[in-house]
Amino acid sequence: MDRKSILVLVLSFSLLMLWYPLVNRIFPPTPLPEGTNVLTQATNRTAAETTNADTKPAQPNRDATTTFSLPTNSEPAAIHFDEPEKLLTIENENVRYIFTSYQGGLKFVELKKYPATVDCRGKQPADTNNLATLNAPAPVPTMALLGGPAVEGDGVFALSKIDSGVRAEKVLTNGLHIVKEFHLSTNYLLKATVWLENRSSQPILLPSHQWVVGTATPIGQHDESIMLGIQWYDGSKAESIAETWFANQPMGCGMMPANPRTTYVAGASNVLWAAVHNQFFALVAVPTEPPLSIIGQRINLPPPSREQIAADPRAIANPSGYQAGLLYPGISLEPNKRLERTFEIYSGPKEYNALARLGHNLDLIMKFGFFGFFAKALLLSMNGLYALGFSYGVAIVVITVIIKLVFWPLTKASTRSMKRMAALQPQMKALQEKHKDDPKKMNMKLMEFMKENKVSPLGGCLPMLLQIPVFIGFYTMLQSAIELRGATFLWACDLSQADTIGVLPGLDFPINPMPLLMGCTMLWQARLTPPSPGMDPTQQKIMKYMPLMFMVFLYNFSAGLTLYWTVQNLLTITQMKLTKASDSQTPPGTKPSAPLPRALAPRRQKPQ
Repeated sequence: MDRKSILVLVLSFSLLMLWYPLVNRIFPPTPLPEGTNVLTQATNRTAAETTNADTKPAQPNRDATTTFSLPTNSEPAAIHFDEPEKLLTIENENVRYIFTSYQGGLKFVELKKYPATVDCRGKQPADTNNLATLNAPAPVPTMALLGGPAVEGDGVFALSKIDSGVRAEKVLTNGLHIVKEFHLSTNYLLKATVWLENRSSQPILLPSHQWVVGTATPIGQHDESIMLGIQWYDGSKAESIAETWFANQPMGCGMMPANPRTTYVAGASNVLWAAVHNQFFALVAVPTEPPLSIIGQRINLPPPSREQIAADPRAIANPSGYQAGLLYPGISLEPNKRLERTFEIYSGPKEYNALARLGHNLDLIMKFGFFGFFAKALLLSMNGLYALGFSYGVAIVVITVIIKLVFWPLTKASTRSMKRMAALQPQMKALQEKHKDDPKKMNMKLMEFMKENKVSPLGGCLPMLLQIPVFIGFYTMLQSAIELRGATFLWACDLSQADTIGVLPGLDFPINPMPLLMGCTMLWQARLTPPSPGMDPTQQKIMKYMPLMFMVFLYNFSAGLTLYWTVQNLLTITQMKLTKASDSQTPPGTKPSAPLPRALAPRRQKPQ
């Protein structure tokens, strides 16, 4: 490849990496007008208005969702309260729960052992208000009851302290008495018991209604919400809904017009638990009685103030979140009867060991995927090394070395197989040319030839395929392991995020050394890798520069992942050099590679 082609490739990759900072620099986003998208106290009017008193109560089956009026946009309808908001707080050594009189639910949760932001100087924040929070700044509290005026009223509840908990209650004008009791449990668990009681002398027709699980909100002001989502479990598998589902972009292509979705409805009386989560934390509701369905919505969150944007230019101007609720069918509640439901609420870190101990397959929230076995094994290994005194960065390096040693024989055999296949290419091409008119015979002769020379077409690929599950397991584990949040290694202050050490002046483009090192090692490895048999020389040269694409894709990924890949590349390079050195010393008695058979040797042309 000439210098001109190399220059074009370098410029193309540079433009790809700098595209978004350049666009934002040349065409800055229009600032929001004052008061735009400001959400005061709000609620999602997601239930049918009970204007027809003769309507029969919905039956507990999937058809009942037809009586449930779904919103047509993602902007919650504002509700104005006539009384000032009252807050009550209960806490244990792990969690602080803040309850609100507005809709009588859990306004937000503060996790006392986790800071809201990671201090790159290695110091924990002294301010106790700077804690990781769940369901903030969501417009609707957890365990809010939505279903229209028949079950909401004016939305103001009376809050009171009870033994190890909080009680919220309200009596509506139609005689419906709503009570919610929240009790502290162990670790990050909260038990909620709610009931609807008819204190009138007439039956009360309750419409289809939902109990709000909570809202997945970004961790920080410049969190792009890639890891936000909704999950639910049907007893056999967990379903996940995120931005891609709501965006509904054809084939994931940003150049094609999208048809965005606003509301997700699923389940058939089989929702065993539902969760809203960000990258490291989750809020989960486990109902005693499975609801009819789960309802998910994409909602707009309050934008940052002008002061916050001035302090942090990377702050997302229009943040959004995902709200989930458990839908129950309508019912006719007879006088002096009550409808009671119980929920277990987990609000805490996505820590595998803690979630696995809770049962209900809550560890599926980790989203380890198809290769979850490898992800769990690697996570337990990393935590085991940490317990022995290693830092998490060193633990990743040690695990990478161990994995490389396990696959060393396979990789060595793969490299030698590729070299042997490359050396035998002239003979194989001659066989193909000789029997090109008989494909069946050609394949048979090729197989016989490879068997005689003890090579296999899968010899170079199979060892690599066996390593793919391990790599994917490592990738998914590092992506959601809260253990890496705030873990330091060399210059990286947080292995769960990119190792940014600065920004380019004027472009606000981050400088991440680890992906750059990873790209260099990948280029070095590509130059040492034997070319694939039969590949065109031009393609071989292009493939040597393809690793730059991985550097672009992984540039803003976690430092833990790029650290693993960089160490893996260095070990592979070391192995390739050792294998080359050992192969260059042909031991006595070793036969040279098979010469070209006389029958297949090209004939010399007689001089004219």
